[in-house]
Amino acid sequence: MVPPGAVGCLLAVLAAAVGFGVWRHGAGPGLRGAFEGERDLTLLYVELPMLLFGLPALTLGTWRLTDSFLHHRAGPAARAVWSTVAAAVAVGLLAWAGLVWLNARVAPFTHPE
Repeated sequence: MVPPGAVGCLLAVLAAAVGFGVWRHGAGPGLRGAFEGERDLTLLYVELPMLLFGLPALTLGTWRLTDSFLHHRAGPAARAVWSTVAAAVAVGLLAWAGLVWLNARVAPFTHPE
């Protein structure tokens, strides 16, 4: 059986990679300066750390809370499976929310009024 610490580390690395991918996809127009060369550098020092560190933190929190909730209610295998499923759902929902947020942030750069 895989130690829980290894699963947590793997989840954190995967969530950080997803966060970086979401940021790179969503922040591109704001960093390239799509409208008259204007760039939004807050995408670098606000949104990037938020997605790169916040997404793994919330994913690990979801994973740990699910594991704690099921501690006396299920066996070790079921706890591991349900905790990982909950973490995967959290990564998906947080990635979607990050894309929605970034689309709203870079809209003035891609669709100026």
